[in-house]
Amino acid sequence: MNFRVGIDIGGTFTDFALLHHGEVKLHKNLSTPHDRSEGVLQGLQTLAEQQGLSLRDFLGACETIVHGTTIADNTLIEMNGAVTGLITTQGFRDEMAYRRGFKEDIWDVRLEPPVEIVPRRRRLTVTERIRADGSVHEPLDEASVREACRKLRLQKVESVAVSLLFSFLNPVHERRIASIIAEEMPGVAISLSHQILPRAPEYDRTSTTVVNAYVAPRVTHYLDRLVTRLADAGYPGQLMVMQASGGVMTREYIADAPVRVLASGPAGGVVGSAHVGRAKGCADLLCVDMGGTSYDMALVLSGQAPAEAGWNMHHRYLVGVPMIGVETLGAGGGSICQVHNSMLQVGPRSAGSEPGPICYGKGGNEPTVTDALLMLGILSTDEGFAGGGFRLSALGVTEAFGALGHALGYGAEQAAFDCWRLVNANMTNGVRRTTAGKGIDPRRLVMLAYGGNGPAFAATQAESLGIRRVLIPKASPTFSALGTLVADPTIDEERSMICSADRIDTARMSALWSELEKRAEAHFARAGYARAQICASYRVNMRYPGQNFTLSFELFAADQLGDQSFVGPDLASRAMNMFNARHLAEYGHVRDHEVPELTAVRLVSSVPTPLPPASGGSASEAAKPRPARTRRANLGEGFADTPVFVGPDLIPGQTIAGPAIIEERFTTIVVQNGWQALIDAAGDYELLKLPG
Repeated sequence: MNFRVGIDIGGTFTDFALLHHGEVKLHKNLSTPHDRSEGVLQGLQTLAEQQGLSLRDFLGACETIVHGTTIADNTLIEMNGAVTGLITTQGFRDEMAYRRGFKEDIWDVRLEPPVEIVPRRRRLTVTERIRADGSVHEPLDEASVREACRKLRLQKVESVAVSLLFSFLNPVHERRIASIIAEEMPGVAISLSHQILPRAPEYDRTSTTVVNAYVAPRVTHYLDRLVTRLADAGYPGQLMVMQASGGVMTREYIADAPVRVLASGPAGGVVGSAHVGRAKGCADLLCVDMGGTSYDMALVLSGQAPAEAGWNMHHRYLVGVPMIGVETLGAGGGSICQVHNSMLQVGPRSAGSEPGPICYGKGGNEPTVTDALLMLGILSTDEGFAGGGFRLSALGVTEAFGALGHALGYGAEQAAFDCWRLVNANMTNGVRRTTAGKGIDPRRLVMLAYGGNGPAFAATQAESLGIRRVLIPKASPTFSALGTLVADPTIDEERSMICSADRIDTARMSALWSELEKRAEAHFARAGYARAQICASYRVNMRYPGQNFTLSFELFAADQLGDQSFVGPDLASRAMNMFNARHLAEYGHVRDHEVPELTAVRLVSSVPTPLPPASGGSASEAAKPRPARTRRANLGEGFADTPVFVGPDLIPGQTIAGPAIIEERFTTIVVQNGWQALIDAAGDYELLKLPG
């Protein structure tokens, strides 16, 4: 039957998107933090029942299952990863502590360093040295390696990161250390920097390798367990896993460097946004995803959501692997509302799915954003919640906001409204920081809102930002899950090559690309893809002398892997011209008198995937719908009887003038006063700011 299933696990809900014969069906169920694979199997069971099949028959008919997971992010947030050690070159023991002197908020003198993944007692050095040209200056002292292993073994280390100076040019010492660790510490996980991030600078490579070592055991254990459960339940294929780069790949490929799945959940939504935006003629998008735990912001420009490898800070640690740029705030439906130091605060602490908001009736006793929406009448106890999985309960909600309001000197409804205003302000300010940091005026963007809670806040935020058009896909409640089905199987890797751009050794450059081609072909072959199916983007990383950061750009796009016809005597001049143009676009200036430096060659290889349908926005005008009911609600201008529409009853071409509430199966759309909702030809929603 060729089912394709996309899965995205969030802090509160696990989302599913089922694609079958061009039709997309959605499902959500509460996540199961004690064993997240259990929530996955529960959702697949429900999808099977909806198709009138047993779980075994349904999984047997699945062509692909693609999974986005937050397991690596949760590991860093909760700081419950493996007991990790670091072996590095003598003299570089404290590189992780120096962190390039970087401080996230330079104005906060009280900001403490992040919790150490590897405290100093587990950062050990060995005697060896590789020169900057890759030659061996000092041989590896194997006795010092065995002594380091003895010390780490006594500290019950479970995972070891190895990052030696210039190992990306010559990994001989790292490979030998890995062999010794396997002898001295059998069963321990090993992360080698020349495999995780084979390029300079040293801190970036060390930090990325340490993060990989910290999250790897949990990620691989979870994926192995999920793969086993799926196979036992009847799934014959390979589990494809979402990467932070916006591509998917097999679990076996991910196991080589599990850090690639960090921030992969939000990446699916951005990839899906780019797909929908292109179909609807919106090349420049502000993508906002408000779920149960977090609020994610990203930009799609010229229809693309490129992944960049560089200064990617996640949970206060640098991760240098390619990532789609997503900024995250602790603002979601489960964000807890509290009074702290006599001030109202919303988030970043979340009630999650267990116990969840008070209105879930599962034992939560702290008011959340979802509880505030219930108090304001935006949500209701009358209908099923999350697709009818359960109903919200008002029991205890009024009392909780009453206590909150008492601490602030007013009533429960005002307290709920202030929580709504504050979380809106937090998210809007987050967008302003994100766009301003890139020199982009949000007023020229179209907002695409998704996630279970995104459509409830989108028009309010757009109004504050000066945005006049908001897209809300029908699939927005599980949009990140749908995005995994849009993502291509992708391998994005690079190799270090440092030289002046006017002295490029094209033979060496071609050899490095050939090495990456062989790796990609081998991994794709294991995934069942032929070489003829693989497309390739040949890229380079360049910078001006003295710059700390590089710009990555495409030199040549090939329809088939191995086409290096672009490599020739004029490559250096073309690369410099393209770099200068990219630098001008990114930073607004070029240094005409300076010759750029090449720092790495990069190959992004991918296999095009069948895309789910996404149509444009035009639709014939239809009769205005009648509201199903009215409800006392406060959409920002005080309580009033507000028309409520049932989303599945609406047809393309219909328009709804605000203020109004539209209840979809898995989300609620708020149409503010002065705005209009249009249902387009695809059944998606478009919120438009009315003139005046």
